[in-house]
Amino acid sequence: MKIDFKRELKPLYNPSSKKVVIVDVPKMSFLMVDGAGDPNNAKEYKDAVEVLFAVSYALKFMIKKRTAMDYRVLPLEGLWWTDDMTQFSVENKDIWKWTSMIMQPEYVTEDLVGKALEQVEKKKNLSALSEIRYGSFHEGLSAQIMHIGPYSDEGPTIDKLHDFIRETGHELCGKHHEIYLSDPRRSAPEKMKTVIRQPMK
Repeated sequence: MKIDFKRELKPLYNPSSKKVVIVDVPKMSFLMVDGAGDPNNAKEYKDAVEVLFAVSYALKFMIKKRTAMDYRVLPLEGLWWTDDMTQFSVENKDIWKWTSMIMQPEYVTEDLVGKALEQVEKKKNLSALSEIRYGSFHEGLSAQIMHIGPYSDEGPTIDKLHDFIRETGHELCGKHHEIYLSDPRRSAPEKMKTVIRQPMK
């Protein structure tokens, strides 16, 4: 039986779609690639996603071979921001900066990541392989909600999230965070699920 960390971490990966909830996100480890530009047409973004999944699956199979423990690779996540956050807008994605990332279970180590990178390099010619990094990320106090529907319709959900943060006496801080639970190649746009998270203080 495969371990599903999304279920084990249900409060973080399966919030309500009807109301905003507050979570305290612990420090977790991720494979990450940084970049800039509109994700819809930036080759850099597509390359980042490809290499993150390639290395994540290499790690999963290495761990399964060594320990007989199997788990589901976690979903793609993205941090999004601009140098001036007052300019952050879905209408102007060309100036966006981003970190694409996939959370890794505690069994993953720096040594294993190094071996997985070597393994992927032998099998595939991925241009973003040299850009990948492994490290921890601690978000802490955050508000989040599940958005159901296409990415292009996220605006009102994001507004609802930000309004909740202000109405509860908090301030936005950190980077806009999305967790992509659906594969856009296989899911109908109106059924896609995306966790929208915003750190606050």
